Amino acid sequence: MDRNTIVEAVTEAVIDALGAETDEVVPEATLLDDLGAESIDLLDILFRLERSLGIKIQAAELAAYVQGGIPDEEFGDENEIVSAAGLAQLKKVMPQIDTAELTGKLEATQVMGLFTVNNLVGLVEHRAALATV
Repeated sequence: MDRNTIVEAVTEAVIDALGAETDEVVPEATLLDDLGAESIDLLDILFRLERSLGIKIQAAELAAYVQGGIPDEEFGDENEIVSAAGLAQLKKVMPQIDTAELTGKLEATQVMGLFTVNNLVGLVEHRAALATV
């Protein structure tokens, strides 16, 4: 499955699930903060992607993808601030983040607020690649 197909499917799923305008659903738009998605909307988007692309992504897989298999106690400290290891992982899946600016400040609860349309495309690409292995 090529990237253009995935980008189109993600864009359509986000527009349909959120009632967003086409010009709002740009690669750098964050799903939660910019587009106003809530947890239930993320489930709706994942369901729409499954229907259109045949790729099933569970909500737990979204978190696992972002966290990269790093255990919770290593991803964040006792105050739930994302650790250096956690930030390094986030940089892999969310290359747009400024880790220097976020070091010592990013709360684990704020991570998904940084997740963009383009990051969702990356997740779908990752999941599609696993499906073909």
